[in-house]
Amino acid sequence: MTPPFANRRYLVTGAASGIGLAVVHRLAEGGAARLVLVDRDAAALTRIDVHCPLDLLHGDVADAALWDEAAPMLAGIDGAVVNAGVAGVGAIVDLAIAEWRRILSVNLDGAFLTLRATLRAMAGRSGAIVVVASAAGIKAEPGIAAYAASKAGLIQLVKVAAKEGAAQRLRVNAIAPGGVETPVWDAVPMFAARAAAIGRDAAFAEMAGTATPLGRFATADEMAGQVAFLLSDAAATTTGAVLVSDGGYTL
Repeated sequence: MTPPFANRRYLVTGAASGIGLAVVHRLAEGGAARLVLVDRDAAALTRIDVHCPLDLLHGDVADAALWDEAAPMLAGIDGAVVNAGVAGVGAIVDLAIAEWRRILSVNLDGAFLTLRATLRAMAGRSGAIVVVASAAGIKAEPGIAAYAASKAGLIQLVKVAAKEGAAQRLRVNAIAPGGVETPVWDAVPMFAARAAAIGRDAAFAEMAGTATPLGRFATADEMAGQVAFLLSDAAATTTGAVLVSDGGYTL
């Protein structure tokens, strides 16, 4: 049987950890011919070890100049995983405009620039793009205004991109994870404090038990499997969709 991603080339942002790194391994194991990987952590990028040729690009996805540099690497790509993102918390009344802009810059501006560069590179050709959004873009919770707004905007951006790409058979979809055991949680003060008190695994289990009907968070590998499905020919008629994978959190 031919591997699902044989002879295909993909871009992955936020590739050095969490869901992004799991996606890199899934694509490489699926026979990808080449991967273009982007992350702000240059050292972590160079440590990625897969049986697939890699083009590594260190930088901030919200920097338009980065995508000018990336353009030659993106020639001939078959799709992308738009995954780079940052977290943040704070009630609206307390939220500094600098923090609002920091989160929106990476999560929304960075996704727009990534999508634009990918769509330009894939002009006139079919393929698939998956954007990592969040259940926070669907269900309101206090204290996450900037993050939630960025992910809600991202979901609508995916739908517009799907309509714009449909004529060339270019599919654009999103996944909306709930809780996932990734390093992004370490930047959340509440989680960091709880992890320091009872241990990281116990902190994840505690949060999942109170917030998720299925009683557990997903793993990065499980999310990578869902990204791989949306990239694959098994999802050939799926575009503009948001695959909610949250253990029932948004119910």
